[in-house]
Amino acid sequence: MAINEQEIQEIVRSVLKGMGTTAAAPAAPKAPEKKLLGIFETADEAIAAAKAAQKEIQPMPLEFREKIIANIRKKTLENAKLLSELAVEETGMGNVGHKIIKHQLVAEKTPGTEDLKTIAWSGDRGLTLTEMGPWGVIGAVCPSTNPTCTVICNSIGMLAAGNAVVFMPHPSAKNCSNLAIDMVNRASVEVGGPENIVTAVAEPTMDVSNYIFKHKDVDMLCATGGPGVVTAVLSSGKRAMGAGAGNPPVLVDETANIPKAAQDIINGCTFDNNLPCIAEKEVVVVDTVADELIYHMEQNGCYHASPEEVQKLVDTVLDDKNGKKVISRKCVGRSAKVLLGKIGVTVGDEVRCIIFEGEKTHPLIWTELMMPILGIVRVKNVDEGIAVAVELEHGNRHSAHMHSTNINNLTRFGKAIDTAIFVKNAPSYAALGFGGEGYPTFTICSRTGEGLTSAKSFTKARRCVMGDALCIR
Repeated sequence: MAINEQEIQEIVRSVLKGMGTTAAAPAAPKAPEKKLLGIFETADEAIAAAKAAQKEIQPMPLEFREKIIANIRKKTLENAKLLSELAVEETGMGNVGHKIIKHQLVAEKTPGTEDLKTIAWSGDRGLTLTEMGPWGVIGAVCPSTNPTCTVICNSIGMLAAGNAVVFMPHPSAKNCSNLAIDMVNRASVEVGGPENIVTAVAEPTMDVSNYIFKHKDVDMLCATGGPGVVTAVLSSGKRAMGAGAGNPPVLVDETANIPKAAQDIINGCTFDNNLPCIAEKEVVVVDTVADELIYHMEQNGCYHASPEEVQKLVDTVLDDKNGKKVISRKCVGRSAKVLLGKIGVTVGDEVRCIIFEGEKTHPLIWTELMMPILGIVRVKNVDEGIAVAVELEHGNRHSAHMHSTNINNLTRFGKAIDTAIFVKNAPSYAALGFGGEGYPTFTICSRTGEGLTSAKSFTKARRCVMGDALCIR
């Protein structure tokens, strides 16, 4: 069932009310002044502490791992508002209410040890089991776009699999990420588990990360971030997983429920100010329904920018770097109101998204922006639309979306786009279990093929064989 923006806001208000405040007047966020558990001065200290903790985690009964995970879930719900406010305050990106929903999702729906399955064969020659065992110490890169949710989600999955983690937060989000790491460790200690099940270095840098990538006591790497850091972990010589970039297109054909498509697209695009890597980044629409779609987008809080305003946006949200257009970090995750204010256009809070029409090569369409700006490309038919959408996705194989009631069109696009996530007739966030079925994750490994990661992603298969015994059929 689709969830509209009004329903999202009602959820946010109810959550904030339950936490003792209102959406209109949030309390100023303040991080507790205390020594943070799991935060060390050097990478060697962080890795050694995680390795010691992993020696305690590995022999733990799964029931005890679940006891720790249950407390992580509880503390995440208790601290969702604080962590969300700190993340927005520190990074300048995103929306507090939407980040609270993200914390709820990871707390309530991230798989734990139930994700680990045993396969068994028994017969005349005995019993063979294949079980999922831990790698050991995982080095995990975290992005500034989801700095606390990624820590919590990965902590649950990696711990469930029997690993300890050395996190590498983004420098611009180190304080809120480190607070989340502290919270995870306190959750463990409170129920009798070890300290330092997750660790980090107090002052993260690229040099620190490179050192961790190569350290002999780090057994596996997982990078959630841009293409540069993903390439770095894949070049490490270790088992590595990469959750890299995407530029998810949404294709709308002439059979779609156009009013619903417009609402879903805008709700998905504007969730947390378009920070999720799965969010709708550009629209490809069949010409015969394009005007109707644009009309309903405008009815759902969109500002239709003029060509002159679009050019100002190009000059504002994109920087020139070595002759190439790259997104300005000062604009990533900012609201439509803030972005329009930067080009001298004053609007109210009801404006959630900026839309414009352009060719597929337009820099605000071709580039993954991670801000609520949606370029719209008209095509003559669904065949052209599929071809254009595949081109705009840039072969990242990350996420794509389509609105259609034609099963054949949906099937053809799904096969052609070949992404880890393909959402049909729903907002993009349905892929994370919000208004859709399934579990959430903030580490979506499209580049290395794991897709939406969970506990089983952080294990290695082990075969255990007993010859000529334990078959009792």
